[in-house]
Amino acid sequence: MKECIFSKVAGSQIMSIKPYKPGRSLEEVKREFGLKRIIKLASNENPLGPSAKAIQAIRDCTSQIYFYPDGAGQKLRGALSRKLSMDCENIILGNGSDEILSIIARVLLHQGDEAIMATPSFLMYEIGANLSQAKIVSVPLNNFRIDLDKMLGAVTPKTRVVFVANPNNPTGTIVKNEEVETFVGQLPEGILAVFDEAYYEYVEAEDFPQTLDLIRNRPNIIVLRTFSKIYGLAGLRIGYGVAAREIVDILNRARSPFNVNFLAQVAALASLTDEEQVRRSRQLVREEKRFFYSHLRRLGLFFVPTEANFILIEVGKKAKQVEHRLLEKGVIVRGMQAYDLPEFMRVTIGTREQNEEFMRELETTLSS
Repeated sequence: MKECIFSKVAGSQIMSIKPYKPGRSLEEVKREFGLKRIIKLASNENPLGPSAKAIQAIRDCTSQIYFYPDGAGQKLRGALSRKLSMDCENIILGNGSDEILSIIARVLLHQGDEAIMATPSFLMYEIGANLSQAKIVSVPLNNFRIDLDKMLGAVTPKTRVVFVANPNNPTGTIVKNEEVETFVGQLPEGILAVFDEAYYEYVEAEDFPQTLDLIRNRPNIIVLRTFSKIYGLAGLRIGYGVAAREIVDILNRARSPFNVNFLAQVAALASLTDEEQVRRSRQLVREEKRFFYSHLRRLGLFFVPTEANFILIEVGKKAKQVEHRLLEKGVIVRGMQAYDLPEFMRVTIGTREQNEEFMRELETTLSS
């Protein structure tokens, strides 16, 4: 590709960023391989889809889409306030929780600052820090888990933000309550701890951290959550953050005035009233990850036990070829080359029918 004259204006740090590559769309794969049926297990979406209440709420409001949305998201923030037992002033809405990550990086990180993050973890942390021209301090995982002790050891006077995905993406592992309490207790007040809990609704572990309780006593914590996963609203892009009101006030100053669209707010508000949809989604993942464990052990494949709705599987040196062969069969999974795990793939836990088909195609591909 011919070099653009503006690449020099953007600077070497920006040009070194590897753009985030989302999972391939159904239509894209259908066109490329001439397929009629696709199973998408690449982007950790909820295979049960959104709440029927959310769909109906959208239908009821389509005639109003010529209005701008409520820029403050008062109704949704009010509902979240009641659900979480936090004040509205402690809640910020985002166009997906990754927008809030971007705002945090833009506001709190500057050239010469340092951002600590685990590796591998969610790629948007690195992208956000690079866009702010901050220095990335990577802390390797310990047995596929985030090592909070080593993160504390990496803190310097230049550290401004620490990103902690819990459960971590792409491993599905968690850091536990005692570890987090020790970590936040020793983290200097001038450093923001970002706990990204996009998958927290799927966690079964009893010692998962109660991070919202920590916010009341530690003003340097923000917890990020999303409607994209268990609520099945990934296509509408809506998430939220919970933090001390002083932090929310700072971030709101950099937030676009109508960053969360009208239909997303309507659907999210309706989703919060459907506990049955959440229960069914949790139950599906709880049962189906046991199905995965059993079949992966039978195939002799190493995997990382997960607290999320996806599973990290080691398939060996030909992982990229395996991923491509599965794609040709209409099964989309996520290769882990961008996460420096070239021998692994990440697979979303789907319905039983989807999971059985994935296992059949995986076994056939590996045996050939």
